[in-house]
Amino acid sequence: MKPLLRMSLISKRFPGVQALDDASLEVLPGEIHALLGENGAGKSTLIKILSGAQQPDSGTIEFGGQSVTFVSPHDAQRRGIVTIYQEFTLTPNMTIAENVFIGREPGLGVFVDWRKMASETRAITKRLGLELQPMSIVRGLSVAEQQMVEIARALSMKSRLIVMDEPTSALSSAEVEKLFRIIRELKAHGLSIIFVTHRLEEVMQICDRYTVLRDGRLVGSGAIANTTIDGIIRLMVGRQVNALFAHREKTPAGDVVLAVEGLNRRGNAQDQNASVLADVGFEVHRGEILGVAGLVGAGRTEMARVVFGADPFDSGRVFVDGRQVRIRSPQDAIRHGIGLVPEDRKQQALFLALAVRVNLSMASHQRIMRWGVFMDETAERAMVEEFRKRLNIRMASPEQLIASLSGGNQQKVTLARWLALRPKVLIVDEPTRGIDIVAKVEVHNLLFEMARSGIAVVAISSELPEVLAISDRIIAMREGRISGEIKGENATEEVLLSMMTLSAKAA
Repeated sequence: MKPLLRMSLISKRFPGVQALDDASLEVLPGEIHALLGENGAGKSTLIKILSGAQQPDSGTIEFGGQSVTFVSPHDAQRRGIVTIYQEFTLTPNMTIAENVFIGREPGLGVFVDWRKMASETRAITKRLGLELQPMSIVRGLSVAEQQMVEIARALSMKSRLIVMDEPTSALSSAEVEKLFRIIRELKAHGLSIIFVTHRLEEVMQICDRYTVLRDGRLVGSGAIANTTIDGIIRLMVGRQVNALFAHREKTPAGDVVLAVEGLNRRGNAQDQNASVLADVGFEVHRGEILGVAGLVGAGRTEMARVVFGADPFDSGRVFVDGRQVRIRSPQDAIRHGIGLVPEDRKQQALFLALAVRVNLSMASHQRIMRWGVFMDETAERAMVEEFRKRLNIRMASPEQLIASLSGGNQQKVTLARWLALRPKVLIVDEPTRGIDIVAKVEVHNLLFEMARSGIAVVAISSELPEVLAISDRIIAMREGRISGEIKGENATEEVLLSMMTLSAKAA
């Protein structure tokens, strides 16, 4: 069978880094193809070249048996190649129909045929099992529903190849199953899918073939049926699997550093009577990693934001080192020694247009000022260099834009920012979302190092294996309540799932 897509010997260099070095990729008609590799392996650059967002320095692209050159994303879309990025490109204040046909609205001249646009949108969404009105505003949709709108847009373009970048990173297990059903239906209709993910168990479940990049080069490809997860990891990292995983010597936890009692928060934008948090209470000890498990919407992130002062709460008490503290803003939390690494680092933690140096040091400016007025640039450079070595942050220089770093290195910079402040408590929300297996282990080791140094760590994660691997103690949440607690050594995925899905009263 002739490939639908053949990218041959693609090279691309950016200042200080060779992103792609004669990389190649072949995708067959009607197949689901996994594109794999560590953060920084070159996957994103290859996708951007395929989508027309960037131009290669050298190499060739054939699509549908013809040699092609894509000078813009519109050019690639016109040929039938559509990319759905991890960060959606929807316009939130427009309707589903408007987003599906944006820039291609049916009608004559400047007059839009709204009835036809709604009808065609309804036909596409019905195919995807999306039971929503075409004129519904996108802003009110769930993450999974917004993803379906992105796929609907791709189908409206008569796509032959859809690239999905980390499509399951923010979905629940039920939503993932629904997405996989849709992907299989697209395949049955002859579409090809490039599936980019760090979740290798999903690769084994949904994909037909795979391609692995390492350091910008093609290091392996083949049929999923002929490989294993361990075999793929060896290709990705170039060494044995058992050399990767983090190990931690458990030490007795110290005194209680953070205690939360009776935390309540009512109402949200959709339902003013809804209870976001109800009687939440927990404590975390010095040198302990407290895992927080729960399904999407269980209230884990809301709890973290309230404790950090990013969101208000109606009632409850927060204690630090046994003293009740008043937290009404992040500044209050920081002053009392509480830090938060948020779930969405790009939207809520990083300043993507600024350098690594600025992103790392910005929270510590008061400590590295001379006479409280002038920045001590020598101290700042020394601090950045210290954490670059300590956390193995891969960057060309401190002046490199943080947007150009891989996801794993961006996360390390965010963690370094808080380490520099020496917090008493650090809350990390989805600490390894969207980063590769090697960077994930490095982040886990960093959390272990924080705990050894006496920091109380609260780690929120949707990945149960991660919660089990790093936690001394685990609390589960459901519908804004604490639904159970268990020691890490006694926990299993089955036990946690039971705690997460039973009501707090039943648990």
